[in-house]
Amino acid sequence: MRTVTRLAGFAVGLAAIFGATYGVGRLADRTPVAESRHDGDAVHATGERGEPADRVPGGLLVSDRGYTLDPVDAPADQFAFRITGPDGQPVTRYDVAHDRRMHLIVVRRDLTGFRHVHPELAPDGTWRVGTPLAGPGQWRAFADFAPTGADPLTLGVDVTVPGELTERPLPAPATSTTVDGYTVTLTGSPRPGRTAPLTFTVSRNGQPVTDLEPYLGAYGHLVALRRGDLAYLHVHPAGTPGDGRTRPGPAVSFLAEVPSAGSYRLYLDFQHGGTVHTAEFTVVAGTPPTGNTPSGPAPSGGADHGTPGHGHN
Repeated sequence: MRTVTRLAGFAVGLAAIFGATYGVGRLADRTPVAESRHDGDAVHATGERGEPADRVPGGLLVSDRGYTLDPVDAPADQFAFRITGPDGQPVTRYDVAHDRRMHLIVVRRDLTGFRHVHPELAPDGTWRVGTPLAGPGQWRAFADFAPTGADPLTLGVDVTVPGELTERPLPAPATSTTVDGYTVTLTGSPRPGRTAPLTFTVSRNGQPVTDLEPYLGAYGHLVALRRGDLAYLHVHPAGTPGDGRTRPGPAVSFLAEVPSAGSYRLYLDFQHGGTVHTAEFTVVAGTPPTGNTPSGPAPSGGADHGTPGHGHN
């Protein structure tokens, strides 16, 4: 397991397909919804924050290195997609990474409703899962995977679920949050362009939790998304359960590198008592660009996870 994971999926020989549309079934009637690429996608080819073309952060491209994320129509209670390869055919062979062949992360554009699920692969190359899109809004879906014989990739695509939605402001930065009766405290701060330690300490009822359970091959799993373009960072802690050195809590430490100044939303998954919980934090790296500072109130109590129980699969 890598102890440092940079903002994953840097594009090499970009093959992004911009201006294309993708059919996505509506949750209500599953009639296709045409999703247009944002005007800013042309900017994403060189990074919305000015990253060079060979260091575009993960999740900003729907197509990279010949691989394309292609949502397909599905029943109202499912979300389905394929990954097509350089030959134009659906990919059917994937390497296991962090105990799974596919990690699907979804979040609304306002950074609420985070879900991390693991679809099942059909013989024809179609991935299916009970829909993680919890209600109306503009969602970003990230497919995090490693095709057999190729480098790992993170591809992203926007999905629209029709209906009324009141956009929520990004919560102000805070070093502590609660979820499902657990208190999680964050020590450390990301630094643009540099590796920085981030340590999360888990307690319950005022007592440190020292018996965290392995989840996806580790005692914690961290995803970070950059406010605005939702650039994707996926990191895991140093050490693995059973290596004789890594303790099962209360602290879970990561080494992470963010590509630019700005506001980021962190989503920490940890498992205890047979249940996966997700703690959410807003952090600011460096001096963010004008208009990129969170304006919402500091969270008081539990973070919003979109649906009760958080539904990790």
